[in-house]
This record gives sequence, structure tokens and C-alpha cells, in this order.
Amino acid sequence: MQKIDIETVPGGATPPPIRVGEASIDHAEIAREMQYHPADSAGDARGRAARALVVRELDVPEPGEADCRRFYAAHPERFSEPTRRRVRHVLLAAAPDDAEARDAGYRRGQALLEQLREAPQRFTELAQRHSDCPSKDQGGELGWLAPGQTVPELDRALRHLPVGLHGRPLASRYGWHLVCIDERQEGRALPYDEIADRVRHSLRERATRRALRHYLLALAEEIGVAGIALDEDAAGALMQ
Repeated sequence: MQKIDIETVPGGATPPPIRVGEASIDHAEIAREMQYHPADSAGDARGRAARALVVRELDVPEPGEADCRRFYAAHPERFSEPTRRRVRHVLLAAAPDDAEARDAGYRRGQALLEQLREAPQRFTELAQRHSDCPSKDQGGELGWLAPGQTVPELDRALRHLPVGLHGRPLASRYGWHLVCIDERQEGRALPYDEIADRVRHSLRERATRRALRHYLLALAEEIGVAGIALDEDAAGALMQ
């Protein structure tokens, strides 16, 4: 099997371009690829981008237009804008293990909701006076929220609420939330022509991962690996 020459330089010096056989991968290519590999640090993102480019040089076919369109049609959820909601809230803080504070917070929330039902225009005022969230300075405004942008328990509730003031306090790990949804924008499928590059990159990444898996399995077979199965599809990772 052909060996892959990946050069690195210790210390803080700028490493030379990566070589895969006769092909060269320079720093500009890696920098462009980094946007597709989010990580906790720039170094991790750079490493992931470099590995992806290396594997791609091995033997990863470029997806064709028909392949891209089939993938786009088969995975509409991956290429859609999510439903968003413009939300205001009042947070009445109470620790999850403080039963007394939770009960008091719920009763306080019910009293505030009664005031808001009679005078909805007072939401900003009451948020500024009573909320324990920093958003109180903006009258409780959280802005446009997509799924996953707030704590899970509140996020799940928001997905099922209609526009308007919700009639009871909602619980989270932080306490009780009085929630008003001012506007809702339904999600929509993004037209293929707008995201063709994203679709192509998604397919390329799938092919890259497949090529890397095959390469590692072939390399393991050539060298000999005992005690563990490298194939993720194996029934169990550790072999007795």
C-alpha cells in the first residue's frame, strides 16, 4: 500500500504544505476548508480541515449534479430554514432543588400573568421590574429564536406554543418563565440553486468519511491489529 507523506514541523514554525503522494495541499486550501469543520479552537478546525483534504486526495469521487439533486431531495430537513419565533419573557429565578422557592415563583408568575391578561401592554414594564434575566433591560426581548437556541426544556415548550401570551408559567432549570410569542416565521425548504455548494460539500464529506474508513481498515489488515475492531459497523468495538 502506498504510504501518505504528511509533513509537520514541531514548535511554532509554520509547517510546510502537506503532501499526499505527488499532490500538495497548501495553507490557503486548508483555511478555505476550515469553515466546514467547526471546532472548539482554530487549531482543531484546521486539523479537521487538513485531514478532510488529505482523505479527499486519496480517492474520493467528486459528486455529480444528479447525485447532489438526489441527496437534496432525500434530506429536506438538512437544507431548510427552521421555524423561528420572536419571543419575550419574564424569568422568575428559582433553583431546581428549592421546592419552596419554586412554589413561590409559580404563584408569583400566576399573579403577573393575571395582570398581563388585563393589560398586555404592561409586559415591558413588568419584565423590567420583575425579571431575573439580563433581557429585562430590553423589556424581556429575546429576539428571534430558532430551535436549539435556548435551554432544552423551554425550547421544547416553545415549539408547540401559538402566537400570544402563554397562559401559565413555564418551568426550566432556572425557574419560571412568563412567555409571549409576538411573531412566528414558518420554516421553509431552501431552493437547490441557493445551496448547491452546501449540498455538494455534504456529499463530498460523506464520501471522504467512507474513504477514510476503508483506508484505515485496509491499513489495519496490512499491519495487523488485535484486541479491537476498527469497523464502527461491527457488533462490538472490543473483541475478546
